[in-house]
Amino acid sequence: MAEEELEHQHGKARVRVARLWRSKVDGQPNYLVEWNVSVSLISKVLPAFTEGDNSNIVATDTIKNTVYAVAKECTERLSPEDYGVRLGKHFLTTYPEIVTGSKITLFEKPWERVTVNGQLHDHGYKLGSEKHTVEVVVKSDGEAEVTSGVSELSLLKTTQSGFEGFFRDKYTILSDTRERMLASAVRAVWSYSTKPADYQKTYEEVKDVLVTTFFGPPHEGVYSPSVQKTLYEMAQAVLARFPEIDSIYLNMPNIHFLPVNMPTVGVKLGDDVFTPTDEPHGTIEARLSRKH
Repeated sequence: MAEEELEHQHGKARVRVARLWRSKVDGQPNYLVEWNVSVSLISKVLPAFTEGDNSNIVATDTIKNTVYAVAKECTERLSPEDYGVRLGKHFLTTYPEIVTGSKITLFEKPWERVTVNGQLHDHGYKLGSEKHTVEVVVKSDGEAEVTSGVSELSLLKTTQSGFEGFFRDKYTILSDTRERMLASAVRAVWSYSTKPADYQKTYEEVKDVLVTTFFGPPHEGVYSPSVQKTLYEMAQAVLARFPEIDSIYLNMPNIHFLPVNMPTVGVKLGDDVFTPTDEPHGTIEARLSRKH
């Protein structure tokens, strides 16, 4: 039998971690990053392949937990490059007899602070990925019905949100809270009863009203007792501001940022390290129309 040479590595891919550095000074903003982290380890685990001996394998679940734990240890804001170096070195220093090399790849989602009333918001963030949508129906008489909208308007606030007092039954395990992250990829569609002076200008202004109502004033914000209440207030604000808009539909998935805790190993990460989750997510939608 010919001699064999086996090259191998193992790790954990696409670990999503959100790190929030809460301001310790009144009037100073919070700072949030979301990273997607993949780890590959080169290690002395050949017997796992050839003999079924797993004694030297660092479990991929352990690798995932380490991604969160090292993020928690970074008590000061740092770059993704610095975090990657720190994480990669952690595996070599923690398992010096096993791990001989590590590769960390990650990318950062471009959350950026929103501007409300000309000022950067202390705890409000958005992704610059929204799309301007339009539907035009022209009837036989030449009259045009125009519907405008915005989709994938990703908004997030790091505080000033809660959810409590909801109906409970034997399957309910969710706890009441007055402090949570609130994130959504908003889709809004509105129809016009009369033609505005400038469609593009109105689109920009409607979007600004939606964002401003979601976040509240730049420094104090506004408390959200539920996505439902925030959605309703956003719709009300648009109809109050734009008499030419007849109705507005809003779809606001509740995109969860779940606090990471590992109680079985005695690690509590608190309210500053999170797992962002797209699926499953809550779905809340409604249409608000004027009465004629």
